[in-house]
Amino acid sequence: MRDLPLDGVVVVELSDSASAPFAGQILAALGADVWKIERPTGDSARGWGPSKWKGSGAAFHAINQGKRFISLDIKDPDDLATLHRLIAEHADVFFHNLRPGSAAQYGLDPDSLRVTKPELVCCEVGAFGNVGPLSEAPGYDPLMQAFAGIMSITGEDGQAPVRAGVSIVDFGSGMWAVIGILAALCRRQRKHVGATVSSSLLETAIAWMTVGIANYNADGDTGGRHGSGVAFIVPHRAYDTADGHLVVSCANDRLFARLCAALDRPEWATDSRFATNDGRLRHRAQIDGLIGARLAEHPRAHWQQVLGAAGLPCAPVQTTSELVNHEQTRALGIIGKPSGDDLALVGLPLMFNGKRPGPLSAARDVGQDNADLDKLMASRRGRRETEPAGGEAVLDVGIAK
Repeated sequence: MRDLPLDGVVVVELSDSASAPFAGQILAALGADVWKIERPTGDSARGWGPSKWKGSGAAFHAINQGKRFISLDIKDPDDLATLHRLIAEHADVFFHNLRPGSAAQYGLDPDSLRVTKPELVCCEVGAFGNVGPLSEAPGYDPLMQAFAGIMSITGEDGQAPVRAGVSIVDFGSGMWAVIGILAALCRRQRKHVGATVSSSLLETAIAWMTVGIANYNADGDTGGRHGSGVAFIVPHRAYDTADGHLVVSCANDRLFARLCAALDRPEWATDSRFATNDGRLRHRAQIDGLIGARLAEHPRAHWQQVLGAAGLPCAPVQTTSELVNHEQTRALGIIGKPSGDDLALVGLPLMFNGKRPGPLSAARDVGQDNADLDKLMASRRGRRETEPAGGEAVLDVGIAK
C-alpha cells in the first residue's frame, strides 16, 4: 500500500537501542523515507538476544523495518560532513538519541542545523529530560520504570518490585517523539518554520503514572501492588479457572451485577460490602476470593462462553504463541513479512481508509545502503555544477516498502 500520509517526507535517524529506532520505524510505516545512521560497529540492539535472525537480534529486526541503513562514524570529520550534507540538502526531519551534550559537540544540535535550514524539524529522545540535575545522566527503560514509580505499583503485594514485561517506556518515548514530529510538520506546513521537539524516557514514564499521581495529589495515596488488578476498580484482574487464567473486568456497578448473575451468585450484587465499587475496594480480598473460587470450578473456555454471552468484558491470559495464532490476530493482519524468507513482524497498528499499510522492508546489514547515499551525494554535486541558478530537482533512489 502506498499513498501514505508521510510519502515524500525525508527523515534522518541517528539512533541506537530501542526508543529512537522505534520512532523511526513508525515514521517509515507512515510513508517517510527514513535514513538510519549507524556507527560502523552497528546498533547495540543487533547484539541483543537470545533470539537471532540473519545474524542480528530479533529485537533489532522488530524495531528497524522499512529504513535505509547507512554506516557513518560521526567522530570522523569526513563522515560527519557527509551527515551534515545529507541533513542540509535532503532532510525534513532529523532526530537522535545521542548522550546528553553530544549533539552540540558534533554540530547536530537544532541551533546549529537550522542556521542553514530554518525549516528543519529536529527531535531529541533523551533519558532524564533536557533540564534538571539529572539531565546529563544516562538511562534505560528499567531505570525509568523504577524512578517513576511504575515498579512500585507493579507485581504482587508483599513481593519484590516487578518491571513490566515489555519496554513500555522505550516504546512510549518513541511514540511521543513521533507525535511531536508530526505536530511540528503540521506547523511547518502552515507557518514554514521548523521546530525543536524533545521527548525523554522519564517524561514518558511519568506520563504513564498519570492516574497514580492524580490519586496521590488528591489524598496522599501512593498506591500499591495488586498483581494483575488495579488500585481503583474491583473486579478488574486475572482469576484462576480450572485450566488457566481469565481476566474479568467490571468497570461499573451495572457490570458487576451482571457478572454476579452470570456466575449464578446474584446475592453478591445486593451485599452491602460489594454493591458499589467503593465497597468492593474496601473488601477486595473477600470479593476476589469469592469470584476466584467460583471461576475455579470450570475451565477457562466455559467461562469465556458464559461471560461472553452475558456481554461481560473478559479475556484469557494468552502466551505469545496463542496470541500469534489466534483467529482474531490473523483477521487483523497486523503480523506479516515482506517476502517469504523474512521474519514475520508486527506492522503499524493503524489503518487508513480501512486498509493497513503492508509489511515494511526487513532491517538490513550495517551500511547496506551506503551506495544509495553515495549516489545521492554525487547527483546533488553534479546538479550544482550543471543546472542554472535557481534550478532544483529531486533524486528518487527509492526503497522497497
